[in-house]
Order: sequence, then structure tokens, then C-alpha cells
Amino acid sequence: MTLPLAEQIRARQLIVPGDKSITQRALILASLSTGVSRLSGLLSGEDPRSTLRALQALGAEVLDLDWPEGVATIRGRGLRALSPPDAPLDLANSGTGARLLMGVLAAQRGCSVLTGDASLRSRPMERIAAPLRCMGATFEYLDEADRFPLR
Repeated sequence: MTLPLAEQIRARQLIVPGDKSITQRALILASLSTGVSRLSGLLSGEDPRSTLRALQALGAEVLDLDWPEGVATIRGRGLRALSPPDAPLDLANSGTGARLLMGVLAAQRGCSVLTGDASLRSRPMERIAAPLRCMGATFEYLDEADRFPLR
């Protein structure tokens, strides 16, 4: 039986439907939360996996992960407590992960580089960067304007 959302939030347990976009959002929210979150109903796939790898590189701690069962337990760092990564964050082909992490990283200390595969590097990113700049974020395109990789 699924708890009502308000009770799930109080219990720090969130059951999400098996959707890759919602899965990525749930992983990001758990990483930005303080303490431990248990997620279930996660959809396995390369996009959620690449987003989770990026979050781990930023300091989120995966305490338990079972992709076939769609469950994860994550210790988040807090809203503005992610750590700059040691290497570029490779989002592979995850446009959702790339766009969402641009917003998340805009509110963090330090500097991060986002990149991806050839397909992701061909997609325009200025429509994401422009509104974030209006909120004080700075971005630098490293190869080609409006495209990944960016810092």
C-alpha cells in the first residue's frame, strides 16, 4: 500500500512510478536532501544511471542500489552542499539529466564541467543556460557555443 505523499515525505520514503525522467528527478532530490532517502519504483536505464553516477561524483552517497528491483537508498548532502567533482560529469545521452544538473550546479559552490556523448554534445543548451544566467549563474562553453561541454 502506497502512503499519501505527505506521509512519504515525513517518512523520507518516496515511491516513484517507473519512468526515467521521474527517476532522475527523484535521484536528484534525494541527493539534495539532508539525510537518508529510500526510493522505490525506479526505472533502470542508461539515462538514470548516468545521472546517478554524476550525483555520486558530486558527493551523494548510495547506500543501497538494486536496479532490477528499482530501489535505492541515498544519503543526500543537503541543498547547497554538493562537492565539485574531480573530473567532468559525463551524462552520456541523458538530456534530462544534463538540463536538470545545470540548474542544480548553478546553485552549488565551485566549478563543474558537464559533458556527454556525441548526441548530447550536439543539442543546444543556451535555452537552459540563459534563464539560469538571469538568476546569477555563469556558464562557459568549452568547445562550441551553445553546446556541451560546458563549465
